[in-house]
Amino acid sequence: MAAFLGYSPSQWVLLCHRIPRLDFGLESRGNTFQPEVWEYQQTLLVLSSLSALCLLLSLLGVSSSLIGWCCRRRGNHEEVDDSDDDDECDDVTGGHRLCCVTWGTVGAVVICCAAIGIGFYGNSEANDGMYQMTYSLATANHTLSSIDILVSDTVSLLGLAVSDQLTRLEELLSRRDDLIIVARNARRQAEAVIDLLSNLPLQATPPLSAAQLTTQGNYTAENQTESAVTVDWAAQRVGSLEEYRWLSYILLLLLDLLICLFILLALAKETRWLLVLMSSLSWLALFLSWGSLGLETATAVALSDFCVDPDTYILNTTQLDLGVRQDVLEYYLICNKGMRSPFQQRLTQSQRALSNIHAQLTGLEAMAIPQFPQAEKSLSELQQVLNVTEGNFQQLVALLNCRALNKDYLDAIKGLCYDGMEGVLYLSLFSFLSALSFSSLLCTLPRAWDQFHSDSGDYDDSDDDSEDPFGSHQARRQMPTSRAGPSGVLPGFYSYQGGASAPPLSSAPPLSHYMAQNALFSGSPRFESVPLIERQSPPPSYSPSMLTGFGDPQLNSAAGHSRTEFLS
Repeated sequence: MAAFLGYSPSQWVLLCHRIPRLDFGLESRGNTFQPEVWEYQQTLLVLSSLSALCLLLSLLGVSSSLIGWCCRRRGNHEEVDDSDDDDECDDVTGGHRLCCVTWGTVGAVVICCAAIGIGFYGNSEANDGMYQMTYSLATANHTLSSIDILVSDTVSLLGLAVSDQLTRLEELLSRRDDLIIVARNARRQAEAVIDLLSNLPLQATPPLSAAQLTTQGNYTAENQTESAVTVDWAAQRVGSLEEYRWLSYILLLLLDLLICLFILLALAKETRWLLVLMSSLSWLALFLSWGSLGLETATAVALSDFCVDPDTYILNTTQLDLGVRQDVLEYYLICNKGMRSPFQQRLTQSQRALSNIHAQLTGLEAMAIPQFPQAEKSLSELQQVLNVTEGNFQQLVALLNCRALNKDYLDAIKGLCYDGMEGVLYLSLFSFLSALSFSSLLCTLPRAWDQFHSDSGDYDDSDDDSEDPFGSHQARRQMPTSRAGPSGVLPGFYSYQGGASAPPLSSAPPLSHYMAQNALFSGSPRFESVPLIERQSPPPSYSPSMLTGFGDPQLNSAAGHSRTEFLS
């Protein structure tokens, strides 16, 4: 029937339809779309369990990688405690390891970002397909509702005319037997039209009889076609489910994207707490990715089974659930030019009956009004009802044609089986790539932790305020040793032999030594920041005002005499 439908399954649909099906007992099953059958549900559950198996393998791989990392880390700590002679070789090896870990992490993040882009595209395609299907169902429901409204209005108008105008007209023409016969013929023709329109095969509910319609005088909403209510319910249900599905995938995609971006930020800033947080979220994303892959796999396979031959399933289901005649369903689903409309006979009889009523009312106007002027009002009201009925009847004939509903049906099937199927496949690819990326990230992130530089311990021994603040940490650590002598004791500039003795000046280099160095390095910007040579300070000099500040005059005179001798 696909050739008559104007729809042909895509290659992706045919490929997924050929996937072998196994039940819980590993027995082969058919691929006919039967979602209400337990055996068919088992085949879908078996296909979904493949993602659970992949999740188990992924957890084993990540766990073995973490165990190996823990063992290697403990071995590295023991080797560092035993020997400190291979520091340079360890630095080179650590640099290569850091490079591999960094590029491995960045590669996994890039693959995950590419998967996120594929996921956004697949989610958009699936949403477009479901929106097209929902819109087509809503349009079909509008067509069915319009048919129901036209039928109800026509039947109500004719029922009101039979119970009111025609009854009053018969009472007025009771003295003329020939006129009463004409009025009664018009009454029978109107009741026949009511019966024909009330029993259209499109309706699944038992219609009201002409006597009931004549008694009640209207066609209530309880007599609407059950198919229209069902299509409207399906459109609303599909629309609400699609909103939740679209929002769920948007949140999942944003979660994966934020995890990737913050992992790169943690590696660039070497922030350990952020790396720990992203590692925890990576575990969550790993479970969500494999879980969504299982759901998407079952959805893609079930959708392919439906899209291979959708009209067969719709014919069987609609006929069983709604009780609509099969010829009516085939007329709307196939809509072949050679097919005869199941409404043609009833519409033709109704058209003839309306034409007869119109001719009989015209004859009554010519014969009854000259003798019964009071019947003119009833005849004019009947003519107005007849004109409105004929207009509604023409619209009803146009709406009952198969082309409008068949177009809506084709649009719904194409939206579901083309865009929807493609979107589900792209989402499956996204879930698979993101699951692999997060598995790789969980293996590389602990190794990146080891390569982070420690924020404490390198500045613990830099308490001397006289050290060069721009020198390296190693130079600052070696500074106290270079100042110390062979015995490790710093040489003092003053060595007092007594309370009133002057410090020996023979331990300081002569002044000509410093003057020669000053002349050598003056004017050269290369040596502006060079510390003092040999880490020895020049002898102090005191002004006369400073000398007067000491309390002992004898000590002050001895210090001034020593300074005078040194300068001479």
